[in-house]
Amino acid sequence: MSRITNNALFLDRDGLLIFDKEYISNPDDVELIPGADEALKLALEKKYHLFLLTNQSGVGRGFFKMKDVDACNERMLSLLNLPSPGFTQICIAPEAPDQPKFYRKPSPKFILEMIEKYKLAHEQCYMVGDRESDLQAGINAKINSVAAGKESKIIVNNTKKNNPNSEMNISASHDLLEFVSRL
Repeated sequence: MSRITNNALFLDRDGLLIFDKEYISNPDDVELIPGADEALKLALEKKYHLFLLTNQSGVGRGFFKMKDVDACNERMLSLLNLPSPGFTQICIAPEAPDQPKFYRKPSPKFILEMIEKYKLAHEQCYMVGDRESDLQAGINAKINSVAAGKESKIIVNNTKKNNPNSEMNISASHDLLEFVSRL
């Protein structure tokens, strides 16, 4: 499948693609949010790069190991059953909130590295998630930010209030499929 090299979706995992079950570490607990697979397949059809950016502070807190996160991601990928090429790259941020932050959202580090590596256009990139830290990562990287989920309007309002001078597009969507359908 050929791709347009400048369009990208940076996606949160828990609460956007799979149900957020606090500190998930068992692959048997991975459950797709309805429509997530369809949304990602549609995004690939629309020639978007897919990047996964997930905070997994349970590793930094010592609740589970990185191999547990990898196993959960493998289960999610199996359930999604995406056509090739699937995700272009996956970033797992294992830092706990009180540890130095390298990739933990709202850090834009991973997004900026991928924009440079794949020659992506900032205006054609979107950070999509269900928490204010997801949107803030997008704002910090100077890309569009989209809140998806039942609390999306509240998250957008809080993010806009905390970033009154942001020139980036910050919007809300009922879910990931609704957002991708509008691209």
